[in-house]
Amino acid sequence: MKRFAMLCLLLALGSPALAADEVYQGLGQQPGIDQVVETFVTLLQADHRVGHSFVEADLPHLKEKLAEQFCVLAGGPCRYTGKEMATIHDGLNITVAQFYALVEDLQIAMERHGIASRVQNKLLAGLAPMQRDVVTR
Repeated sequence: MKRFAMLCLLLALGSPALAADEVYQGLGQQPGIDQVVETFVTLLQADHRVGHSFVEADLPHLKEKLAEQFCVLAGGPCRYTGKEMATIHDGLNITVAQFYALVEDLQIAMERHGIASRVQNKLLAGLAPMQRDVVTR
């Protein structure tokens, strides 16, 4: 949780600007995003803090939508075709702690794939506003 709070502070203070698709390039384009998503979902499933939320999930669909979402946020040539975050997470009673656990798992996945910190930070900055639609209790 502390890493995410530190990231939010850094983002609030400002970070060096990246070219429009530099995050997409830094993630390794679509193949890199797909690899990060695969590792991320595996980590989520194994994480005692959030894994129970993914027991009955349609994992291929989840991975597809996460990859689309990350690609769009990274400035890639993609379109997100999934539902709104508030709709998807309505009634799931997700806590702030669980949201932070998910962010932590995403950071670990990106680190395992050698994604540069500034690229990670930019992707996470794009995801951060979704907290208000995901956290429901």
